[in-house]
Parts: sequence; structure tokens; C-alpha cells
Amino acid sequence: MLLKPKRLLRFLQSASFVILIALIVQKLYVRSYDETKEENTYKEHFTDHYKIFSLAHPSEPDFCGEKVPLEREDVKESLDRELLVNTYWQSQTLLFIKRVNKWFPTIEKILEKNNVPDDFKYLALIESGLTNVTSPAGAKGFWQFMKGAGEEYGLTINSEVDERYHVEKATQAACDYLNEAYKKFDNNWTLAAASYNMGMAGLKKQLERQATDNYYDLVLGEETSRYVFRIVAIKEILGNYEDYGFNVRKEDLYILEPTTEISVDSTVTNWAMFAQNQGFNYKILKYHNPWLRDNKLSNEKGVEYKIKVPK
Repeated sequence: MLLKPKRLLRFLQSASFVILIALIVQKLYVRSYDETKEENTYKEHFTDHYKIFSLAHPSEPDFCGEKVPLEREDVKESLDRELLVNTYWQSQTLLFIKRVNKWFPTIEKILEKNNVPDDFKYLALIESGLTNVTSPAGAKGFWQFMKGAGEEYGLTINSEVDERYHVEKATQAACDYLNEAYKKFDNNWTLAAASYNMGMAGLKKQLERQATDNYYDLVLGEETSRYVFRIVAIKEILGNYEDYGFNVRKEDLYILEPTTEISVDSTVTNWAMFAQNQGFNYKILKYHNPWLRDNKLSNEKGVEYKIKVPK
């Protein structure tokens, strides 16, 4: 039976609609299938290639030749935490590796001169990352001296000169502190290091209160309880950084640019002009002498300062 034209038109329209719906459903199914397949492939790839490992502990860790009692579970967990944090905070640890190449030789010489163990260079590293940072409490420089402590150990600190930012002088001041703390705590470098974080008086009070002479037996606040473990962990990682997955080419390491010194014992009205007269700019002057804190130097007492300038 032949359909009348109007019925035929309605039939064709209905059939077209059904076909259209079928095509849309098919397309959505295929797309969903493809997306699911792609997601599964991605997950498989991630699972196959992305791995996070727990870390083996050093067999006999020490700080300044003083044993870290790793046979104790609480000590083992504390060191493990710092090893994990500093291994998997890759960007920071990579910067550490680069910066120590620049600054450790300078610090090592001053530590050796003052009979302070070489391991204390890692204390400066965990304090500041070897950058001239300022803490929320106001401590400044590589060694993070507060104003009062800096002045007590011979650093000049005022609005024009702040020797907490002078690497050599601040390292010398730190050595003076550490040698004093070493004697105060019965020739124990671990306790001297802990006191650098919480102060000699604060540490002495806790030792007496808790009836011990051992850092690893103390109950301390979060920062000081982690302090020595952070030093030991950083020492371990940086001393064997390839074993911890860090690959650094020699050309990637930062270097200390060669400089010479100019003596200044009078007023400088404008450091920018001073720099220009020496053939470089104000930024370069501040880069090599971050302890200069103003654009001028009054120097009414005629103190002699050594200004580093590029060779």
C-alpha cells in the first residue's frame, strides 16, 4: 500500500530522527570508550613509571664524630623524617647542592681556623639555605644572628652596615659562639649545635629539668627537636647526592666570582657613584657586599672597611 504524501513525509521524518539519535548514541559511546581507554592507558603508564621509594638509612651516622644512636626507634624515625623531607623536596635540595659549591670553601676555611668541626657548615645551610634571609623573629644572614647576639659576638649592626650579611665576619662570630657553647656543655658538639637554635640558657635549663646530658634524651619543641637531625640528614644527602637521585653537572654548580678589595676609611656619600667610578654598577657592589645596607656610609669614626669589587 502506498502512503499518502503527508504520511510518507511524517514517516521519513520519524525515521530520520531515529537514525540521528542512533548516530549520536553511537558517537557518545565511541567517545566514552576512547576516553576510558585513554584514561586506563594513562593510569597504567603512571603506575609503571612513577615510583616513590622509602630510604635506606646510613649505617653509622654521626655529627662531628659524635654518634647518632640509630638503634633507638625514636631516633631512627626522627632521622628518617628529615631524610625523606630533604630528598623529596627536590627543588630546595638541588639549590643546596648548587650553592654549597659556591660558599662552603669560604666557610670551611674559617671553621678550620677556629677548630670548629667541618660539619657545622651544614648548620649554616639549614639555617638560611646559604641566602641572606630574614626570619620572622628578625634573625638575618647565613648564620641567622639576632641583633643582640650579633653585636655580642663582634658584629657591627646599624642602619648603614649590618655585618650579619658579611659571610666571613658572621662565620667568625658563629665560631666564637660555638666554641663557647662547646665548653659550656662539657665538650659536646651536638649540644652546642642544639643551643645554636634555642640558646645556651634555654638548653641548659632543659638539661637540668630533664636530668640528662644527652640531646637525644631531651623532650624539646618541634624546631629544636628536629634541628640536629636536619643537619645530619643534609650532610648525608649532600655527601652522597647521586645515591639519592640528584644528577648535577659541574657546569650547573654556582661559583664565587673572583674579587679584590678596596679599603674605605672615610665617608662615602653615594655608593652608586662610588661603584660607577670603579667601573661597575650599584647592583654589582651590593651583590658582593650585601652588608652595606644604605646608599651611603657616614663612618664618622674612620673605621676601615674592606669593599669587595670584581676583578
